[in-house]
Amino acid sequence: MRTPLDLLRRIREAVEPPEPPARDGERLESARLILRTPRAADGESWIAVRRASADFLQPWEPLWPSDHLSRASWRRRLAWMRAETEADRARFWLLFLRERREEVVGGLSMTQIRRGASSSAQIGYWMGRSYAGRGLMTEAVDAARGHAFRKLGLRRLEAACLPANLPSQRLLRRLGFQQEGLARGYLEVNGRPEDHLLFSLLAEDAPDTR
Repeated sequence: MRTPLDLLRRIREAVEPPEPPARDGERLESARLILRTPRAADGESWIAVRRASADFLQPWEPLWPSDHLSRASWRRRLAWMRAETEADRARFWLLFLRERREEVVGGLSMTQIRRGASSSAQIGYWMGRSYAGRGLMTEAVDAARGHAFRKLGLRRLEAACLPANLPSQRLLRRLGFQQEGLARGYLEVNGRPEDHLLFSLLAEDAPDTR
């Protein structure tokens, strides 16, 4: 006989189906951070840190749509991230401090994963205003580059940043990325196409991560 709890569970699963298991090895760790695959329950924390950091983040990102900080937008984003991950086109992590494991502090992604002769991916990242300037993102990117070369079997990581984004340039150089040039009108940022500096890191550049 079905109990009220059974009925409640069925209703919950109909409204929000159970999440598929994360790919093996997608959880990463550094000295102060846990990086893990996004979950539906992370939406409120993601929205909160993005809202609190809006004027800090928007100058460096594509123009936010009007519903960027809505629950519906988070559900669409989560579905897209899962689809890209399952297709082996990308990997996504949310960043959490070890002592506050349910509070999102930032995010990191590897997109445009290409296998075969290219064997590369594009890395991107963002950090909430209250957590910037502490070296946390250096830890996160360091953990991700090791995962890219050791676990994903990639040979090359690429990154791009605005010429005015000096903290991001310092982070990339600190981790061994080399500047390759300037790409004109490379990405749309805050509503207009902007030039970007291009950086890359090869597996042989970072033997400690292989």
